[in-house]
Amino acid sequence: MLVTRTVRIDPMAGGAAGAREVADALLAGAVAACPTETFYALGAAAFSRRAVDRVRRLKGRDASKPLSVLASDLDMVAAIAAATGPSFIALAGEFWPGPLTVVLPAAAGLPEFLLGPGRTIAVRIPPVPWLRALVREMSEPLTATSANLSGESELADPAEVAALFDGKIELIVDGGPTAGGLPSTIVDLAGDRPRVLREGRIPASRLEPFLLG
Repeated sequence: MLVTRTVRIDPMAGGAAGAREVADALLAGAVAACPTETFYALGAAAFSRRAVDRVRRLKGRDASKPLSVLASDLDMVAAIAAATGPSFIALAGEFWPGPLTVVLPAAAGLPEFLLGPGRTIAVRIPPVPWLRALVREMSEPLTATSANLSGESELADPAEVAALFDGKIELIVDGGPTAGGLPSTIVDLAGDRPRVLREGRIPASRLEPFLLG
């Protein structure tokens, strides 16, 4: 059994206190539970197949279901997404950083285990400053699937996350209770026309003026 360490942080801090320590562990193959703008997520270095496979096993998630990822900024999104159009530019300008996940065509060279149907990647830039600092320290995306068992409720309380994953993951980044509520909204921009795949924190009605095409 693993020894799970807890790292306490202020998720809204502009600095990156503790981010380097967590980034180094993730880049070495660790899995960490991290606070997001909605719930806690299981974070792994997105380009590590072993770490991503561990996340799927921990959740009991079907291997055929791709994991969404977090990016630190638009430059990182541009490195992993092959094409962006007017809807993407409009949505990113209005809603990022924020609880909006966008499905985009994946850039060439991304590992197949990370991709969704039709070679796509689902990505968002989170509004949590510490989390963006962590991904920036990693210099690669971070998985963003909720820290729970597949089919079970998402968790906003770090104590509940610890009860579920203690001894199973290397790190719990304790930023206190998260906001909870609805998960991120998901918009598919990889097809012929934009589609809202999941209505979450951002209502579909707010997105409509930005879905161009």
